[in-house]
Amino acid sequence: MPDALFDDPRLARLYDPLDPDRSDLDVYAAMAAEFGARSVLDVGCGTGTLACLLAARGLDVTGVDPAAASLAVARAKPGAGAVRWLHGDATSLPPLRVDLVTMTGNVAQVFLTDDAWAATLRGVRAALRPSGLLIFETRDPARRAWLGWTREQTMDRTEIPGLGPVQSWEELAGVSGPLVTFRSYVLVEADQTVLRSTSTLRFRGRDEIAGSLAAAGLTVREVRDAPDRPGLEFVFIAGR
Repeated sequence: MPDALFDDPRLARLYDPLDPDRSDLDVYAAMAAEFGARSVLDVGCGTGTLACLLAARGLDVTGVDPAAASLAVARAKPGAGAVRWLHGDATSLPPLRVDLVTMTGNVAQVFLTDDAWAATLRGVRAALRPSGLLIFETRDPARRAWLGWTREQTMDRTEIPGLGPVQSWEELAGVSGPLVTFRSYVLVEADQTVLRSTSTLRFRGRDEIAGSLAAAGLTVREVRDAPDRPGLEFVFIAGR
């Protein structure tokens, strides 16, 4: 089940306004061009920012996400008609053969069990052409990013057209081995409504990820640094 952060219609509509700078996606658009991709599957496409960006550049794009509310936002965006939107995940795809599969943001970390992650990778491999590539980012657990997930360090105040000032922040809820749980809050100042969501991410080390890719029949071609978060994340490039 997707988190309320993505599947609650009230929160899904606020996702883009609360995070308007998506320059982190520029690297994916650049790599799509670098590797000559003509067709892309965006797994966990969310509100569709990357999918619409790539489609506007002439690529054949499919976006898949389990959160219906996020997909509703995606489908309403300018240029969304050029994207094929699917409600589901990588384990429930129709027959596809794409040049590139992407998983941006925290998507690769929402699969909490080994079985769920393995099933996702198998679905990705089945969707790739023989020469296709999977590109995804994941946080380096050694950097312990969750230590900064406090109200004091994440608090932001944003003016939302038609809604007014909105405060948003995150708070760490707990750490259990590789699983990190945090809560997201949105406070609408006009009526003091508070919207809440609880999320859990799994932090996998570089070797663990490489091993899981190999088990799914995918070979690591390269591991890069994330330009927007240098030293904090791994960007995996893997192929069949």
